[in-house]
Amino acid sequence: MRDTFRGGVHPREHKELSRKAALRVFDAKGELVFPLAQHIGKPAKAIVKKGDPVLVGTRIGEADGFVSANVICSCSGTVKAVEKRRTISGAMQECIVVDNDGQYTEIEGILKQPVSAENLTRDDILNAVKDAGIIGLGGAGFPTHVKLAPKDSLAIKYLIANGAECEPYLTCNDQLMRGYAKEIVEGMEIVLKLFPNAQGVIAIENNKPEAIAAMQKAAAGHKRIRVLGLRTKYPQGGERSLIKVIAGIDYPITKLPADVGCIVDNVGTIYAIERAVLYHEPLFRHVMTVTGEAIREPSNFIARDGTSFQELIEAAGGIREGVEAKKIISGGPMMGIAVSSTEVPITKTTNAITVLAEDPVEAADRQMTPCLHCGRCTTVCPNGLMPQMMADAVAAGDYERYEKKLFGLDCISCGSCTYICPAKRPLTQTFKQTKAEIMARKRAAQGGKK
Repeated sequence: MRDTFRGGVHPREHKELSRKAALRVFDAKGELVFPLAQHIGKPAKAIVKKGDPVLVGTRIGEADGFVSANVICSCSGTVKAVEKRRTISGAMQECIVVDNDGQYTEIEGILKQPVSAENLTRDDILNAVKDAGIIGLGGAGFPTHVKLAPKDSLAIKYLIANGAECEPYLTCNDQLMRGYAKEIVEGMEIVLKLFPNAQGVIAIENNKPEAIAAMQKAAAGHKRIRVLGLRTKYPQGGERSLIKVIAGIDYPITKLPADVGCIVDNVGTIYAIERAVLYHEPLFRHVMTVTGEAIREPSNFIARDGTSFQELIEAAGGIREGVEAKKIISGGPMMGIAVSSTEVPITKTTNAITVLAEDPVEAADRQMTPCLHCGRCTTVCPNGLMPQMMADAVAAGDYERYEKKLFGLDCISCGSCTYICPAKRPLTQTFKQTKAEIMARKRAAQGGKK
């Protein structure tokens, strides 16, 4: 095992804003909005209608396909509507809107004391994870019950808990590991029951010494689990970066981590698994950071899914007096997306709200110049791609070269090339748009064949 990967960059961390902010539970006061598409794959299907009563833990959206996930209500109250609402992407999507009664009455069956994990079967674990609606909480949103059921469970050599949290500004996973280390280790032990030949590795960047110490203490005596401190470098927490570091394996986009003997889950996902399996608690809340220079009291929350951005910003003290919020980002500045309104709901994959007092993209656009052919973008790409040539192929409209010769679809949109580019070219944005266009063309071609 190594402590880092090739390439990468060192953006300013900005974690000092919220690093000391302990997790606190926030209960929304207004209506809650639950998009049916909160995960990779087919959106869930609404199984409630206007006027139906709901409780905390009620399944309101049912997985509608193999790669899909249940949607769980996070409050008690009454279904107000099933209608299209604006979401983080800016698009109007089908959502379930619930009038929150403020009581937060839970469904029967959520336990106060854990069941024993000793006699749990594979089906017990997978069914609990599926029923709970758990998806990858690191941002990708892949349904976890699918990820935990590879073709050959005996071929899995590494179960990796991703606690790197390399994105600037974010500190919620740091706080989760500090405060819930024992529960995360218990979650690892549960998942390791599915993979008898696997070693559990909890990977944490070394700028989180308190989290490393807490996880090492919790993992002591667990023979199949170890804690690995990683060099602080972005994007250390990328799935491929972790696999390169821990397993020493590089693999193409045509393969999944399980194809090379690895399962990677965010520490928040592992914690959610522990809650689902031992306490029968579905996923209706998760940790997230509200931060940025424009925020009065940068905070870490255990927030209920469906809560509006505006309520969480207000819970963090609101915008600082005399400061203008120039940009509001869902996530962090490297891989997050800017939102046009704070009247949108958080979803399972929302790990942060970052409110900036200055917009670095606007500044970069004013300074943009033609490519200098310096090669820095190639040097920092964690996947060994050639962003300069990829951008040239896009400019020429040569999508075949972009995909087949330059392996452009291997881009993980980490933003390292854009960050390092002295010409301030919007490389990552270009590649995101190009990937979307190529995939749309592929879907259209497949539809035409049918």
